This record gives sequence, structure tokens and C-alpha cells, in this order.
Amino acid sequence: MASKFIGRQEELQSLEKLLKKKSASLVVVQGRRRIGKSRLIEEFAKDYTFLQFSGLFPTAGTTAQSERNEFARQLSYTTGLPEIYADDWNKLFLLLFEKIKEGRIIVLFDEISWMGSKDSDFLGKFKNAWDLYFKKNSELIFFLCGSASAWIEKNILSSTGFVGRISYRLVLDELSLPECSQFWPKTGGQISNYEKIKVLSVTGGVPRYLEEINPNLPAEENIKDLCFVKGGPLVNEFNDIFSDLFHKKSPTYKKIIATLANGSMEIKEISKILDTGQSGFISEYLDDLVKSGFISRDYTWHILSGEISRLSHFRLSDNYLRFYLKYIDKNIQRIQNNEFALKSITALPGWESIMGYQFENLVLKNRKFIRKLLSIRPETVISDNPFFQRKTVKQEGCQIDYLIQTKFNELYVCEIKFSKNLINSSIITEMEKKLNAFVYPKRFSCKPVLIHVNGVHEDIVNSGFFAEIIDFGKLLENNA
Repeated sequence: MASKFIGRQEELQSLEKLLKKKSASLVVVQGRRRIGKSRLIEEFAKDYTFLQFSGLFPTAGTTAQSERNEFARQLSYTTGLPEIYADDWNKLFLLLFEKIKEGRIIVLFDEISWMGSKDSDFLGKFKNAWDLYFKKNSELIFFLCGSASAWIEKNILSSTGFVGRISYRLVLDELSLPECSQFWPKTGGQISNYEKIKVLSVTGGVPRYLEEINPNLPAEENIKDLCFVKGGPLVNEFNDIFSDLFHKKSPTYKKIIATLANGSMEIKEISKILDTGQSGFISEYLDDLVKSGFISRDYTWHILSGEISRLSHFRLSDNYLRFYLKYIDKNIQRIQNNEFALKSITALPGWESIMGYQFENLVLKNRKFIRKLLSIRPETVISDNPFFQRKTVKQEGCQIDYLIQTKFNELYVCEIKFSKNLINSSIITEMEKKLNAFVYPKRFSCKPVLIHVNGVHEDIVNSGFFAEIIDFGKLLENNA
């Protein structure tokens, strides 16, 4: 039995619009591994005839014929057709069409890049099958799904062969904090928001990881079982991700991720550390990681005009990857030998600093709730992102965790602060220094905002320095 389906109500509502169309729909779904792409489609299709097919993971021994044989096996199992040997995708697509030619039917081709990786004609033949056969069923909804977003982008979304054929594109991101909170159902006990944040600092909002937690155990026990016990579900997950998506190039991608684990950087800084020079290939690799959902590219902008700048920072936005590189990878041999003893998660080297990065990621992925708490309507926002100002002869450099600019000439300068203890008044001094360095037009109003999770000292509240103080943990309070 499938696990209880949690969240994704906005995505389901978007997909349900396809049910009202009078023509067939071809839908592309992208997203990070374990993000719940196929599970979402299964939920959407639960009341209809649903046929699911998945590509065979490509290895050194996998051939185009292996993929066809696997598809033929799945076709036989799913539809009851006799299993056949087919040396051409056209034959298999025709057989599939005979089973989906009428009625409300939903088809999923999962891990589409695996299906087509060994046969250069696969997508061309699929395109022809769509044009000549599949789309004749006006009630058909056909999903192409995969974790290899860069491959999908290049071979489907940017391909002239598919122009005008894609009805909808869905990029699946992590679950929101209110959705994550549903993995801790209300019971006789009460799990603190701080405990939940500690778990989310490892899992992020990745539903497959959250399914592995035991809501009755404290955060420390959950993290230990997930990451520091031989056979734990997140012990080897990093290598599985990179071997699945990047194959022989995975060591290079890992080096980039490891570089960004220490903080956001411009491309020239990344190139310098990797000693590659600012060549085209590093840009391509970074773009692949962005499209795969592991890193984010945060563009700064010109406040006066509101125009996006060419300056940008790349940020490791996946909490699991940073946690793996900082703590699991360095102890992997001891974990595999059952020799690693975790005394306390907070005793891990540099824990407070790493939690700062992880907490920032959680806030930025849930920024729509921050805007809502600040009573900022989406249509009034000109730009919102991490913001950085380079040091020049005329100005100091500064970096703002999260800046919101509205069309009313308002600037909300958000400081994202993680602390296991109450935040004390020293944060005011830090913020004053940042605001003094920040250059913005005189006609703009600048409103400092503090975002925290574990409480602030009453001196900060009484000072009136911050326009708003937001307890981010409130988003985790399960009111269901």
C-alpha cells in the first residue's frame, strides 16, 4: 500500500484543469530525485485508468534493445497483452495505442531519459506516435517525467520537434513547511518546532526522506537512524543521486557541490577554487545542477530601475547534500563499519554554522509565507532574493540574506538568524552595520526584519529596531 499522500494541493489543482480540456494533453514533470514526481501523478490518476512505464537504469551493459524489452515486459504486465520481442519503438507505441485509444486514460513514462538514452531515434518516434496516434484520444493525458532535468530541457522542452505539443510543464520543488509538518501528526505528545527544524536541516522538504522519520522519536534519534547507521536510507543516497543523473561525470559535479557547501559564490570564485578557468563547461555543469534542483542561482538587481543585474551567486539549496558532505561523507567508513558514535547532533563540528545555511534554505524555499506574514501582496513585489553589493571605492560591500523590493519603494531587509538559544541584542549591532553599508535611493523606505526559529530576547522586542520579528517555526504548527 502506498504511503499517505501529503501536500501538493496547488499542483493537483493545476493538473485538474487538464481534465476540462477537449483535447489530449502532453505534460512534462521535472524535479529532483525523491521529490515525489511519480507519486503526484499516481495521486492525480487514482480515479482513472492509469498506465505507468519506467525506463531501465542505464549501465555499461544496457542497450537500446534492453530498454525496448523492458518496456515490452511492462506493457504486457500492465495491459494483459502477450509479451513480444520488438526491435523498433514504433511497434511498441502502436501496441500501446490500441490500449489507450478511447476514454479517460492517464499514461506515465517515468525516467524518460533512461528510456531514450540508448536510442537516438526514440524521441523522434515518440513524437510521431503522439502526432499520428496518441493525441487522437481527446481524453488522454500523457506524462513524461524524469529527474534528469537537463536532459529533458535539451531533448524535449528545447527541441523543435516538441514545439507546440507540450500542454503543461510542472517543475516540482520541495514541500512547504506547513506540508512538512504533516509528517508529525498530532498525538499525545508535542514535538517542538525546533526539533522539526533540526530534522528538516537534513531532509529539507523532500517527501521521500520525510517518510522515513519516526514522528515519535526525537530529532537526534531520527537523524542518527537516517544518516549514521549502516544501511540508513540517507547513508548512500548521495552517490545514488549522482550516479543516476550524471554517470561518469559525477565526480566533477560532486566537486562543485562540495565547493558550494561552504557558502554562496560567484562563478569566478567557483572556477578559481576548482582551477578550471571560467570556461563554458563549468557554466554548463552549474546550469545542470540548477535544473536538477540542487543549487540555486540568486541574481541581484538594480534597486533604482528594478532590473535584474548580471551579478549572481550560486547557492547550494539542497539541505541533504550539504549535510552529507559535511558529516556523512567524512565518516562514511566508520558508519559502514558500525563504528560511528553520535553523541549529539549539536556536537557535530561547525553545527551552528551549518544550521545557519540550512535554516536560510528553508526560509528562502518558503518565501511566499514570509511575504504573506509581512502583508506584501505578490503583485506588488518587484524583486525578492538574497542580495549582495560589491565593495567599490565609493561603497562598502554587504550581503543581505533576503531582500524584498515592492513597487511602493519599500525595501524589507530580512536577516535570517538561527540560534539554539534566544537571540540577544547583538543582532541589532550587526544589522545596523549592514544597513549603513547598504546603498539605496533616498526616496525608498528601508524596513529591517528579523526571521528566527527559537525565540528572541525581550530587549530586541522592546527596542523597536525591527519593523517585524517573524517566528518562522509558526509555519510548522500543524493545525490540521
